[in-house]
Amino acid sequence: MEAAVFIARIFGVFYLVVAAGMALNRKFYQKVMEDYPHNPALILFSGIFALVTGVVIVLVHNVWVANWTVVITIIGWMAILKGTWLVIFPSTVSKFMKIYKKNSNLLLVHSAIAFILGLFLTYLGYFAG
Repeated sequence: MEAAVFIARIFGVFYLVVAAGMALNRKFYQKVMEDYPHNPALILFSGIFALVTGVVIVLVHNVWVANWTVVITIIGWMAILKGTWLVIFPSTVSKFMKIYKKNSNLLLVHSAIAFILGLFLTYLGYFAG
């Protein structure tokens, strides 16, 4: 199985489940967003997890082509950037989370984007890939 299809299958389902969770349990996820910046260990763990995930994706699939598989590469590089940000600049997380607290609709937008990306990756990973 091609690496892009394999990764699309994993992240497609992941994004669909996370999107459903955010959309159906909005108050819970708002609470998570409020609590997150107050837990330094969780911020560090999240950063390390995102960094490792991104590095693995980029090592397996760092392909810049003009088709859908470039989305996998972009996800990998974005995970590297997010992980690096969380590990090097953990104190900035609270400023970012305040944006979510001020605008509760941002969580719905985030879940809609995750849902669309999940549908896209699931379709390509399981049905078209």
